[in-house]
Amino acid sequence: MQAHANPAPDASWIEHRDALEAWLATLPANAALGFDTEFMRRNTFYPQLALVQLGWNGRYALVDPLAFSIGDALQPLLGNGDAVTVMHSASEDLEALSPLLPHGPRRLFDTQIAAAFVGMGLGISYRALVAELAGAELDKGETRSDWLQRPLTASQRAYATLDVVYLKTVHEQLAERLEQRDRTAWHAEDCERLKQRACYREGDPQPQRGFRGAAEWRPEQRALLRRVLLWRDHAARTLDRPRPWLLEDAAAMSLVQQRPASASELDQRTRGQRALRSAQREELFEQLRRPLDAEEISGAASILETPQGEAKKALAAMKDLVDRRASELDLPPGLLCPRKALEEYVVTAQWPDFLEGWRRGVLQDDLARLLP
Repeated sequence: MQAHANPAPDASWIEHRDALEAWLATLPANAALGFDTEFMRRNTFYPQLALVQLGWNGRYALVDPLAFSIGDALQPLLGNGDAVTVMHSASEDLEALSPLLPHGPRRLFDTQIAAAFVGMGLGISYRALVAELAGAELDKGETRSDWLQRPLTASQRAYATLDVVYLKTVHEQLAERLEQRDRTAWHAEDCERLKQRACYREGDPQPQRGFRGAAEWRPEQRALLRRVLLWRDHAARTLDRPRPWLLEDAAAMSLVQQRPASASELDQRTRGQRALRSAQREELFEQLRRPLDAEEISGAASILETPQGEAKKALAAMKDLVDRRASELDLPPGLLCPRKALEEYVVTAQWPDFLEGWRRGVLQDDLARLLP
């Protein structure tokens, strides 16, 4: 299908709650509502929601969340009701919405996930999906725009509106293809998983697990790294600043491996950290100097090492099995079972959380036979 550019239709600008409630009141209870957001995350920990775009049955609205709190108006239809919220690659949008919809939309249809289930590839962009299914070309000229400015430009409004114009067509075609392939339930399960992960606002209780460079560290060092990373996460949330602005990963590992002997040494070794002021440096120095107790040491989870020897051979065999099974199911291997999940399984012999649900029935028996 040849893609062509279309002008954006008119969209209502909504900056009052009663206007939003009136717009939503015209929708049927089971409406498939096209939904998108614009948000900014340049110098904050939390994404700053700047705009919400809605589309249904040829009607469009641009909702200004800077003008009023929109959560109470959205909750009855999307959070509690039977409406289907149609979004593309929704994880970051859901995170930006989580203060307003703490549990996300009750019924989410993610078009990127659906496209992967129907043979269109893993991680397809919305622009490519619209070109393929709607024959339209989207202008991405406002991708890096300042969405917090007011008023928005005509170009910004047009760009934002077009992001929901084609969701109806895309949703209808993908839903039909999912039904034809008997993948509707699998897609719904993955959308629910995405929603739960995106709306979980607490930090990882074991952040050191992401630092493979520390896999062979002593338990005491691993526990101290965990303590420092938990402090960083808490401070970043409190200050609403990106984690690396407080302490970059490499700096955290260096400070744990070789603790500073004094506050002045810490100051010297953390220069350039944009959000690490004197108060935070004092807190960090206290975290580094305070002794570890036995409970804290035992409570720090191990860091998975890269599979070696027999585990490496088993991993290769598992990857081959996943590739074959994915081919049989006409699914991307990364959707069926990402390599990270296989590495976790082959090292721990514990079934990974990511592979729960429909993936367990498809893979567990065969993968279990390949464990070293």
